Amino acid sequence: MKKQIQQGFTLIELMIVVAIIGILAAVAIPAYQDYTAKAQAAEMYSLMAGLKTPLLENASAVDMPTACRMSEYPTAVSTGRSVGTITMTYNTTDGTCDIIGQYKASGVNTKLIDVGAGVGKQVVYRYNATNGTWLCGTDLDVSVQSKSCAGTLTAPT
Repeated sequence: MKKQIQQGFTLIELMIVVAIIGILAAVAIPAYQDYTAKAQAAEMYSLMAGLKTPLLENASAVDMPTACRMSEYPTAVSTGRSVGTITMTYNTTDGTCDIIGQYKASGVNTKLIDVGAGVGKQVVYRYNATNGTWLCGTDLDVSVQSKSCAGTLTAPT
């Protein structure tokens, strides 16, 4: 009598494998989207932090209004994959300089976009030359904000 050897998988075994893959995908896809959102948000903080030291150096060499002009810096510091624009504005009323970064409105994670307005969210660094302090604020979701920018300012509207 010949013993028959099993030649493949049963339907139940295949269904169990497909169910396990489905469960893993249901957990992995949202985690990956959060990871990409955090990575895209971090790009803005890196570019803007790179402007802080040159701004201080320019402010000590020339006056603050001149140092707070984006034209004083190379355009390479204001471009990125998820960064739309970085601008600087000098506030004549209180003598502060705002570095304002805005994310792109498309091609980035939805946590970086104000969907209702159709524009990218913003990060603001404000330098006060009279007391030498930096403040930071953003309208980003808390889940993707940098811990160093916990929102002491509100992003301009």
